[in-house]
Amino acid sequence: MSKKTNALRILEANKASFETVEYNYEADDLSVEHIAEANALPLERIYKTLVAKGDKQGVVVAVIPGHCSLSFKALAKASGNKKITLVPVKDIQGLTGYIRGGCSPIGMKKDYPTFIDASAQLHDKIFVNAGQHGLLVGLAPADLLRLTQGVLEEIAEG
Repeated sequence: MSKKTNALRILEANKASFETVEYNYEADDLSVEHIAEANALPLERIYKTLVAKGDKQGVVVAVIPGHCSLSFKALAKASGNKKITLVPVKDIQGLTGYIRGGCSPIGMKKDYPTFIDASAQLHDKIFVNAGQHGLLVGLAPADLLRLTQGVLEEIAEG
């Protein structure tokens, strides 16, 4: 198994039930469709973590189905901002402690407000990045909400 990431340490410390899935990380193809197909995982259960910044509240985290797009308008409304933009890739590691393509919503440097798309509650298990390239963690949406102090909102489109 890959090295223990901060996300995995937090899951273990909180006695959350989870599984890890290692995959072949390809920097030129970060698509969730590729990851799902290569690992025989249901596409609609793989969620991506996006780091954004609002004009009023600062940094916020969005967790949405990987095959969907972020609704900037919905995230802005949910987070108390008028406008939201994605954080530049060069700033992600400094803010979260994680690198692009390896950003987990669990165990970031700071506890940023986290918004998880409401579709997560339709599944008994979803997969999010475990904190490094090529590693996913599958867990119950309720555990993700608890460990990130997240809020369910309809923030994905497409």
